[in-house]
Amino acid sequence: MLSLFGLVLGLLLLIWLTMRGVNLFILAPLCALLVAVLNGVPFWLADNPANFVQGYMAGFSGFVSSWFLMFLLGALFGKLMEHSGAADAVALAIVRKLGKQRAVLAVVLSCAVLTYGGVSVFVVAFSVYPMAVSLFKDANLPRRFIPAALGLGSVTFTMTSAGSPEIQNWIPIQYLKTTPYAGWEVSLVVALLMAVLGYSWLMKLIRTAQAKGEQFDSRVADPVVDDKTLPHPVFGVLPLLVVLLLSYLLHDSMQQAALIVALTGGVLSLYLLNRQFLKNLGAALDQGATGALLAIGNTAAVVGFGSVAKLTPAFAAVVQTMTHLPGPELIGAAVAVSAIAGLTGSASGGQAIALPEIAPVYLERGVDPEQLHRVVAISSGALDSLPHNGYVVTTIRAICGESHQNAYWPVAAVTVVVPLLGTILAILLFQWGL
Repeated sequence: MLSLFGLVLGLLLLIWLTMRGVNLFILAPLCALLVAVLNGVPFWLADNPANFVQGYMAGFSGFVSSWFLMFLLGALFGKLMEHSGAADAVALAIVRKLGKQRAVLAVVLSCAVLTYGGVSVFVVAFSVYPMAVSLFKDANLPRRFIPAALGLGSVTFTMTSAGSPEIQNWIPIQYLKTTPYAGWEVSLVVALLMAVLGYSWLMKLIRTAQAKGEQFDSRVADPVVDDKTLPHPVFGVLPLLVVLLLSYLLHDSMQQAALIVALTGGVLSLYLLNRQFLKNLGAALDQGATGALLAIGNTAAVVGFGSVAKLTPAFAAVVQTMTHLPGPELIGAAVAVSAIAGLTGSASGGQAIALPEIAPVYLERGVDPEQLHRVVAISSGALDSLPHNGYVVTTIRAICGESHQNAYWPVAAVTVVVPLLGTILAILLFQWGL
């Protein structure tokens, strides 16, 4: 009981203090240390990596080593879009085409195209944020809803849908021997539900805020749309297409490295097409590099907490219980993956921990592997988006410069509640034989 209490207490403190704006570089290791102390995990053992120091740093450094280049290139891509005026040009073109009242739709669709095209959800926000600021400014929408718009387009109906090249759709393949298009008919229906419901709900929240007098709040660091000459919108769209095309073409052969090549191609094409509009290339590169370090550091800090949590007896017990729930198999699988994803703050982490346990059991019971694949993928993208999730922290704080108190609840509506409803719909559709 003490072990379980320590794990839950550490998680709740992490969530609560994150909501109150405490620095994650300090908060995450302290909460992890609390979990370690209450679970009897030693502080340091030279001959055994199952200790607090090595466990935390293994999680922290492992994430940095795996994702630093993608974070860096994504941040540079976003800053070059901003400094060259390409983001402004694209934003203005979209506004003229869709109208200012559809600024949110433009942001959501931009994220959806990049995410479904293979750009990691961790870096999509870097690329789209400058355009989102311009769109929200032109439409005079409260900027605290930008993280929710980015999240709706990135980590809901695109991340876990059939055919998506994101790892959340690929992890089940090795355990279930399926394809990325498993359960595509149900996936299509669920994706439409999440997109329509999420967008409608977000727009309702924005209109409610506007009715209370909220409007766009300009900041000194925002990209300024003035009378300066902007590049043609095509020169802003082409680099996005380069990223999309390269990630699509290289994903099968290069896996994760495809993102590095795709983003490098995007940065180079953006520079070559718009170099005459870059007034201070050095400043853009410096700001991009600094932003990347802060963003990946915030995320890695939370990953380190999850690594310490995995060392505890309580964590093992929670995994065992969640992966052997009674009742319909698809419901049990969804609950198990969602709970573990919420505990670790990671959709991919929830899958990687739960699937080795639940896959053999459910397959032996005759559960359709394609149905299991799709339910696991969709359910992993729900409770993972609690306040301590790396993507949530990075998007709200490091990229958008908002506080959890102002920006998280709209994010929770579209990235937690909507995917949960999508999971329920998927299970019902499979039960009905679709």
